[in-house]
Amino acid sequence: MAALVSFLVFCQALGASVGALTALWSEFAYVRAMRDGKIDVAERAHLDIIAKGLRFGMALLLLASLGLVIVAYVVRAIPQPALTPSYWTLIALALLIIGVSLALSRRRISFTLGSAIVFTAWWLLAYLTIGWLPALPFGSAVALLVVATAVVLALLHYVRLLAGHLARNKN
Repeated sequence: MAALVSFLVFCQALGASVGALTALWSEFAYVRAMRDGKIDVAERAHLDIIAKGLRFGMALLLLASLGLVIVAYVVRAIPQPALTPSYWTLIALALLIIGVSLALSRRRISFTLGSAIVFTAWWLLAYLTIGWLPALPFGSAVALLVVATAVVLALLHYVRLLAGHLARNKN
């Protein structure tokens, strides 16, 4: 059973890491794609591959999390995952990523805000699953997400502004 738990924890961390790294890659791809002011067919294909990577990371993360919950129930672990704030933080971040990504695809949220939320949530999810984020109460995790999203939003805005400015000066 210990080998199964180790494998599931590895899969959970791998899924979160794939998602976080793909979110980073997508930001670089977006800045590169917007240098000329339009997204062509090759750039669209590249962005579609990134979307598949994000879906793979989320599917792996959620399936591994479900497996860990089932294993914890079978072995009657104390405390059960549903009683820990870390579990609910993980689930809330995953649902936030899914919800904001859906809102982005349907154009219900601005791209700037939505991409900052998704980027920040993926990285917090990766830090949480790898163990680099300490066990925080749920309210503190929400506050950390809000503050980190504001910082990431400002950084992404600045990077995109510089990329657009450099592209205009290059021509």
